[in-house]
Amino acid sequence: MKKTDYKEIKLEKGTIFEYSFGEVKLLVYRTNDFIDDEAIMLVKNNKTVVIESPCFNDNIAELEQFIKDTGTQVEGAVLAYHMGGGTFLPNVKKYATKKANTYGTVGGGKALVENFTKAFGNIFDSSIHSVTNIIAGETLKIADTELSIVETADAFDIVFPEINVIYTHMLGHDCHSIIGGAAHADAMIAELEGYINKNYDLILTSHYDPEDTNDVKTKIDYVKNIKSIANKSANAEEFKEKVKSEYPNYSGLNYLDITAGAFFPA
Repeated sequence: MKKTDYKEIKLEKGTIFEYSFGEVKLLVYRTNDFIDDEAIMLVKNNKTVVIESPCFNDNIAELEQFIKDTGTQVEGAVLAYHMGGGTFLPNVKKYATKKANTYGTVGGGKALVENFTKAFGNIFDSSIHSVTNIIAGETLKIADTELSIVETADAFDIVFPEINVIYTHMLGHDCHSIIGGAAHADAMIAELEGYINKNYDLILTSHYDPEDTNDVKTKIDYVKNIKSIANKSANAEEFKEKVKSEYPNYSGLNYLDITAGAFFPA
């Protein structure tokens, strides 16, 4: 499976990328919202499991209508990093680990929702999902689809063994990432090298279209270079200017600011 092997379905605001893995259909919803959110659906035997939630009201309405039009039965929504948009699929079971639930309801994820609410006002659904099912083990099955849970610092990633695909919060081969210092960079590199070793067909994230292991290699080179530039910089401003010079077309400058603050704390 190549990342380009999809059928594109254009909606009024967002776009669906549909991948076919035999009896499993993978649908990735690009919201085209202000924070580049993406939500994921896996469909098998006319049953659907949703990964992550859109959080702008127009996207919530659009995706709910799309799901309704497909005629499939949504049997659960798995929420790892995005607990905002609590009005999405109100009558569906919501799954998360205890750590992810804490992150999304009282931790860093909740703080992000509060910041987005201030920034975007009433077009943003600031309500928080209520988790109905705490994920206790490493694997579970929803909508006839097996999910393998991989705990992370804030929440969890998900492997879909049947289709050799992994979901993680962020990748983005041509955008800046939050790197919390040298130790975090090393951990990121090790995690990304693991993706290559397992040769996943696709790497899904909640802020970028589906990527592949070539994109992972690009990201590894980026993270290694960020470490090197930091070692050769005297302060945060010098670091940021050097990075922007080497990656002039990269988006996510706000993430670069956070990375600079981690490598050069005030």
